Amino acid sequence: MSKQAIIDHLNEILKHEWTGVAQYSQAGFICEGVWREVYSEKFLGDAKESFGHAQKVGSKIVAMGGVPVATRNEIKQSRNLQEVLQFSLEFEAKAVEMYTKALEMAEGDRPLVVFLEDILIEEQEGVEEYTKLLRNSEGSATSKKSQGKTA
Repeated sequence: MSKQAIIDHLNEILKHEWTGVAQYSQAGFICEGVWREVYSEKFLGDAKESFGHAQKVGSKIVAMGGVPVATRNEIKQSRNLQEVLQFSLEFEAKAVEMYTKALEMAEGDRPLVVFLEDILIEEQEGVEEYTKLLRNSEGSATSKKSQGKTA
């Protein structure tokens, strides 16, 4: 795979990370109700993680001779906590997909592979965390399925 193709894909990842900064920040700002204190901090922490990834990816793009994008994708937002958690799971899953593709493209460049693997681990942890948060939450598919079962 060409160096320019990898830079282009890293820029797509960077756009995704910039989206995460905005989307998670917005979720932290508008989160209301009894769970605000818990989830607001969670979302703002995830915004900081996305910013950290953006910093690393942007720096890597420059090191490879490219120019980092300064744009983001459209954010998903809601005042419904269940929807925000679902949006977050989808966001993290998309990041896993994007970093996995980048790893395939980087095959043969061991330092780049290690760089991408380190971030991929954090993204996969995000998928697992949001999956657990949604698993038994009110309105989730799992919760609805288990409500109809008796022991």
